[in-house]
Amino acid sequence: MSPLPAADDLLPFSDSAARADQLGELQPEALELLHRQGWLTLLAPRAVGGGEWALPDVVRLEEAVAAADGSAAWVLTLCAGAAWFAGFWPHDLARELLATPGVCLAGSGATTGVAERDGAGWRVSGHWAHASGAPWATHFTFNAALQEGSQPVLDAAGQPRVRSFVVPAAEVTLHKTWHSQGLRASRSDAFELRDAWVAERQVFDIAVDAATHAGPLYRFPFRAFACVTLGANLLGLAGRFLALAGPLIEQRTQRRGLSDSAALAGWRAADAALREARERFYAALDAAWAGAAAGQPVPAAVAAELEALSQALVAVARDAISQTYPACGLWAADMRSELNRVWRDFHTASQHAIWLG
Repeated sequence: MSPLPAADDLLPFSDSAARADQLGELQPEALELLHRQGWLTLLAPRAVGGGEWALPDVVRLEEAVAAADGSAAWVLTLCAGAAWFAGFWPHDLARELLATPGVCLAGSGATTGVAERDGAGWRVSGHWAHASGAPWATHFTFNAALQEGSQPVLDAAGQPRVRSFVVPAAEVTLHKTWHSQGLRASRSDAFELRDAWVAERQVFDIAVDAATHAGPLYRFPFRAFACVTLGANLLGLAGRFLALAGPLIEQRTQRRGLSDSAALAGWRAADAALREARERFYAALDAAWAGAAAGQPVPAAVAAELEALSQALVAVARDAISQTYPACGLWAADMRSELNRVWRDFHTASQHAIWLG
């Protein structure tokens, strides 16, 4: 079992979060911690230089980091998630890329590129709107629709064939386009390729039967994997918001000469609801992982349950924050406050396409 950090271990995140938010990018001490701990490759196979952590440990780490700084957690989650793809690459390619000094993979799951067959590789052009951690990436992953002779390549179902690619950062053009209200320091910028040739060995499929490593991480259904890792960020942010809001609401209640209030009761109910949703989420994740670690395939019904519980967790978290925010007064609207930063981070992370159907 991979050790989870103590709160003090995450101080480089929490201590620099306000400054990072103001300046619009993660600070050196936060980036140094991500690299020093090897967290940006914790999902890559151990055999090729990654950490290959158990998935429940990864999710708990992401929750803890999100409570310290939402932007740092978002970069951790998305960049470590891109490194997970090493479990679907040829072993020699994975070793080569993961041995890159300061390795960091960023990318996009959108299919907004086209790859034309060109000899022993593909000629790729495209524009991808968001890649968290883009300025610090050594490599980028992305999806593109395949073409041959300018005609779409179709799969067995007659649909356009889409594959995933990985290229060095030197081959992409970055565009500083990230201007969101929250996760400001994640630098989830756009990138593009123009007529770039990509070798066949850098093209891969993300599917259980396409994994090149035998570990349970690479037999875990992709959408369920994405839901639980992204859901951890919303959980950590919501937990931090409620932890900050409780004392504030209590102080406001006492200033009014009351021992209790509807606002304080509402906060208690929101906190209890989030804790219950968290318990259900982790119980299902731990059970699913136990089966996968024992060599069992993850049944479709179990994967669907994890997706549904992740969606439910985010809905509970959203409701908890929405119900509590009005009782926090103007301090919650002050962009200098941690409470406001967490609120902005949550409402940005919860706009990810995976939560919007």
